[in-house]
Amino acid sequence: MFLSKGVDALMKKIILKSVAVFMAVVVGAGLLYHNELYRLYKVVYLFEESNIVDNFQNMTEFFPYSTIDKGNAKHQFEISPKPLIKSVKFQGEDFDIETLLQSTNTTGFIVIKDEKIIHEYYALGNTIDGLNISWSLNKSFVSALIGIALEEGLIASVEDPITLYVEQLKGSGYDGVSIKNILQMSSGVVFNEDYVDFNSDINRMGRVIALGSSINEFAATLQAGKPAGQYHHYVSMDTQVLGILLKQVTGKTPSEYLEEKIWSKLGMRSNARWLIDDMGMELVFGTLNATLRDYARFGQLYLNQGNWQGQQIIPENWVKDSITPDAAHLMPGDNEKSSSRFGYGYQWWLPPEHEGDFLGRGVYGQYIYVNPEKNVVIARTAANPHWRAGDKTSQVMVKMFQEIARSL
Repeated sequence: MFLSKGVDALMKKIILKSVAVFMAVVVGAGLLYHNELYRLYKVVYLFEESNIVDNFQNMTEFFPYSTIDKGNAKHQFEISPKPLIKSVKFQGEDFDIETLLQSTNTTGFIVIKDEKIIHEYYALGNTIDGLNISWSLNKSFVSALIGIALEEGLIASVEDPITLYVEQLKGSGYDGVSIKNILQMSSGVVFNEDYVDFNSDINRMGRVIALGSSINEFAATLQAGKPAGQYHHYVSMDTQVLGILLKQVTGKTPSEYLEEKIWSKLGMRSNARWLIDDMGMELVFGTLNATLRDYARFGQLYLNQGNWQGQQIIPENWVKDSITPDAAHLMPGDNEKSSSRFGYGYQWWLPPEHEGDFLGRGVYGQYIYVNPEKNVVIARTAANPHWRAGDKTSQVMVKMFQEIARSL
């Protein structure tokens, strides 16, 4: 059956008007939510192989951020070049170090022995002044700030439940959980940290932030899965709630507190930048942006047991506690009570073959490695699109750090 010409023409007009209205709505929404849609696009394709290197060096171009001023303190590492070992053996296989670094998209690599730079390397557009996203390296910075707040009496005890200080977490999976359990990634909160799974909690969180919602409100939606303090399960949101705690007890943003207590005192090379959500809250689970040398300075601060040029920046006992697992589920090696073979302290990792060394690490290849016995600090930035948590390459990388330190 065919419509009459008159009806047909009328229908065409209605369809055309509907399409025009629809397009106007789409265009209007695009103009109104341009920033959010652009951020969402960048988040969805953040780790794509063709974009990952550029993205990791330019995160502040598509996310708002706060600036952490370096202040007026002065510090320069002495430069004393020395050759590094050429290869490392892992599980019976030899790995050429230069090839390993290049094949994993290393953008920066620095080795410091006795507070002297003996090796420094930049690639893929990165430079000595380039800002690189830390990812979870910055969890170790948050730990330091908690230790300082404890020393200042702003937190009475790490045994206190976090909800004693942060009421907005009442009713969530964090209700009644101790600050210590959260520091040790033992909160018991349900959280899927699989970066490859589009629907994981970590990726869902990224999309929530990109669209302008509150990271703190997202934290309050999480629920408990296991009893706290009995199982080590890596949860980036644990660090985020520590950021909420810092803001609550200090009356300052995490950026302000980091600047005042650490960044302005170490003679950092550059101002740092911390990404924030649209409410102005730092994304402290892993979005600090800094230079390679400044990451290394922070590692040197921990090697010095929190002391910098005679000034105790981080309490010495806090540094010790931060790198000392004190429960069975936190011990390095094969551990049925942990999701990792690495040991864990207060937001610092211990290698499975622990030799008094420790490290901070972030996804896709970021590291700060500290070996007190050998007086060595190694920092690395990278954008390895083939990175997977716990994969062989990641294990080889830590083995390489250990072998380099042993050889010096």
